[in-house]
Amino acid sequence: MCSASRGFIVGLMLKDLTTLVQKALADEFGIADAAVRWERPQDAAHGDKATPAALSAAKQAGKAPRVIAEVLAKALQASPHLERTEVAGPGYVNIWLKSAALLRTVEAAQQSCAPLPVRKEAPVIIDYSSPNIAKPLGIHHILSTVIGQALTNLHQHAGYPVLRWNYLGDWGTQFGALAVAIQHWSDGRAVSEYSLDELLDLYVKFHSELEKNPALEEESRAAFRRLEQNETAIRAVWQDIVAVSKKSLEDLYKRLGVSFDLDIGESFFEDKMKTILNEGKQKKVFTEGERGALIVTFPEETKLPPYLVQKSDGSTLYSTRDFALMKYRIETYHPQAIYILSDVSQKLHFEQLTASFAQLQWPIPRFENVIFGRMRFSDRSMSTRRGNVLKLEHVLDEAVERAKQVIASHGDAIQTDDVGELADMMGVGAVAYGILSQNRKMDIVFDWDKALSFEGNSAPYLQYTHARARSVIRKAEVNVPTPADVQGEVTSHERALMNHLAEFPMVLEEARTTLLPHVLANYLYELAQTFNAFYNTEPILKADANKRGLRLNLTAVTATILKTGAELLTLRVPEKM
Repeated sequence: MCSASRGFIVGLMLKDLTTLVQKALADEFGIADAAVRWERPQDAAHGDKATPAALSAAKQAGKAPRVIAEVLAKALQASPHLERTEVAGPGYVNIWLKSAALLRTVEAAQQSCAPLPVRKEAPVIIDYSSPNIAKPLGIHHILSTVIGQALTNLHQHAGYPVLRWNYLGDWGTQFGALAVAIQHWSDGRAVSEYSLDELLDLYVKFHSELEKNPALEEESRAAFRRLEQNETAIRAVWQDIVAVSKKSLEDLYKRLGVSFDLDIGESFFEDKMKTILNEGKQKKVFTEGERGALIVTFPEETKLPPYLVQKSDGSTLYSTRDFALMKYRIETYHPQAIYILSDVSQKLHFEQLTASFAQLQWPIPRFENVIFGRMRFSDRSMSTRRGNVLKLEHVLDEAVERAKQVIASHGDAIQTDDVGELADMMGVGAVAYGILSQNRKMDIVFDWDKALSFEGNSAPYLQYTHARARSVIRKAEVNVPTPADVQGEVTSHERALMNHLAEFPMVLEEARTTLLPHVLANYLYELAQTFNAFYNTEPILKADANKRGLRLNLTAVTATILKTGAELLTLRVPEKM
């Protein structure tokens, strides 16, 4: 199990080494406070860490990089953490840690599996998923949903108080259309007895009939006006629609390992926009546009087009509610940061919104629109397609069925007590990880074969590697020790695995601060590769007494980190597979 306190041994070691490099650069070359970067060599034969500090300092020092590197390598030999140093290439300094130092880095990595205590500070608000009510989630909704949950998990793991917010689209003219459809074509049941799919069918029916009877358009607008006026009967219909939708969402979110603290949606802000509009007009930020509409205009150098905040007929928009939403969040929760996830099509909206906040002189905390690209399937076809809606629920169902086929095709090579449970882990995990393993800033291509493969960067590969490591620990039938030292020389595969494990705390922080979950996903994939190379080369259970404890420990820490990292990415991992 992971320790309850997090170790920062790797960082402290690198800080000590950095100090030695900076002192040598200052004493020998007159360069003060030099920036020193450490990296892991691609080839483990080139050391545990390397620094290009000599290359960076060459111009300022007026010396050849290798001359500077020789001085740095000699200075680093004073460190009690190092076994040896070496100058390589045009001026890199490679270092090898002593075995005891390597062990401490592994111990620190294991400690970082435990979440830090929650800090007593202002919350971080993360706004994700945020679908429209009365419609099933489409496959595209998985992007905001699982990326947002992964970022939430990373922040909570680091001890940040997080407010998980599902900003529902529960207001708008579509509810008028649905109310009219229920009135004309329902079968007499209470709205609360309908499924979400049945409500969608009624909504589709409305638009189909609208082509034949344009008068339905005004009927739906009138219905929405009655809703805005809080008419009792239609308000009750709306409340039932929201309740049915939330129940359906709750079931799907549970399946994905997603949860929220708040689901306050657009309807909550309907009575809070008048004060926003008055403030904007008073500050001359909201000015009159075409036919009396209210707009925000921006300086020419921003290249931002005018931003509509109120229509000419006096009705408000999504943008108006976003002003009210931001004001409410600031005044109610005083957050230290707000992250709102959206696809790239919303980029301009949030740029205009942010620029408007500046003109209003609101005290906005750190605010970022966390953008992700579009999603498509590599084969351009899906057996789950029904009508024009590709439902997320159906994609997950198909993923589980495909996973069952994959399990069956491997025969006795996959061991499980519950094929259905394993298929669910693999299938749902494959869809989520197929998203999270790609850079969210790029368009995302989902490939079924890749997602469910036992080779390559996939959920099943991580799940299988975790199960393999746990199997070794079970067979050992001992409490896995934490070695005080390494007996004998560290092999190349042991060293490679130890170095990779040591990077886990830094990877967690990088993924969190950059808001890029694929950084963690790629690390886990490389860790799985490194462990499997170690597993296939070094005897573990049959190792001699000097090595068995170390190798069991490395196997246990690998399993723990794979499990921790996978769960941060919303995946479940099996004990057996």
